[in-house]
Amino acid sequence: MAQQIAVIGLGSMGYGIASSVLRAGHRTWGTDVNAAQAERFRADGGEASALADHAGALDAVVVVVLNAAQTEEVLFGETGIVAAMRPGAVVIACATVPPAFARAMAARCAEHGVHYLDAPISGGAVKAAQGKLSIMASGTAEAFAAARPALSAMAETVFELGEAAGAGSAMKAVNQLLAGVHIATMAEALTFGMTQGVSPEKFMEVIPKCAGSSWMLENRAPHIVDGDYTPHSAVNIWPKDLGIVLDIARDARFSAPITAAALQQFLAAAGMGLGGEDDAAVAKVYARNAQLTLPGEDA
Repeated sequence: MAQQIAVIGLGSMGYGIASSVLRAGHRTWGTDVNAAQAERFRADGGEASALADHAGALDAVVVVVLNAAQTEEVLFGETGIVAAMRPGAVVIACATVPPAFARAMAARCAEHGVHYLDAPISGGAVKAAQGKLSIMASGTAEAFAAARPALSAMAETVFELGEAAGAGSAMKAVNQLLAGVHIATMAEALTFGMTQGVSPEKFMEVIPKCAGSSWMLENRAPHIVDGDYTPHSAVNIWPKDLGIVLDIARDARFSAPITAAALQQFLAAAGMGLGGEDDAAVAKVYARNAQLTLPGEDA
């Protein structure tokens, strides 16, 4: 059954989600602070009318922004959408945020009779465009029921992690700990190999077939081999996401030294002016320190 769905945030993940929702037959609005992205989505078949004029008729709002502050602004800021939504509609919140923040947003949405699904996503821009994301979701049974049509369009796998918001964000923090560490470790291993005469090309020929491989290694190391740092997932994401992990760890009195070390490498990359590049550019930190020349760089 076709629904009326808005996707707020048309970055690399959000645009793919909006496209998947539209392709599934739903009447779909796509909005972004970048007007060109919103216009592009309209040209691809998205609704041309103003979202504000239809907010009260929406069945679901999928929020795919960068962080907690942007999520709160979209939901409850000066032009926040929750106050205009009808009771029984659902917010599907996809940003990586602290679990406590997710619980607070769910409580505030409930005051308006709006359901909140804590639904961080994983899979990258390609799977977003294919409607094959993995979603780590938690919320009430009513929130899941209201979100089901949108989730079916967005995801290949929806993990139902509990009846209270926050559990989805907790699981995403676990995933991001591993993902961030794996990217930094991939960069360390690849550049370490270069000091021993192992070229990045040979690294990619051998390691993905060995026990030391990981999904992040196989996905990101080719960017280094190609010398292409077009941002599919930018360096700047990781100080935020690993910062969230360490904040949670501190509150739990849990030591996470490997996460802290990985965070320092991403901070170093951002300090080198690489924040807007693909997160594989963390390899440039190692290369600079070891006086190595990566593919695509001048010797």
